[in-house]
Amino acid sequence: MLLEDLRHCKKTVGVKQSTKAVENGVAASVIIARDCEQRVVRAIIELCEKTSVPVTYADSMKQLGKACGIEVDAAVACILK
Repeated sequence: MLLEDLRHCKKTVGVKQSTKAVENGVAASVIIARDCEQRVVRAIIELCEKTSVPVTYADSMKQLGKACGIEVDAAVACILK
């Protein structure tokens, strides 16, 4: 899925909400910003590996936030099934 399409699909934005979506089995894929702090996203990356949820990367938190249709930066977004 292209980052531009993210605005129009069912999603969660943020580490906590995205983690819950993966844990609950409703995540289709997770998008992580390359410039976020690794300590912030380490747990969700490991969780995605355990649950076989694909992870893709956005160039920046600013780009990911804009693609999600929010006015602030975003470290993680999750596309829902």
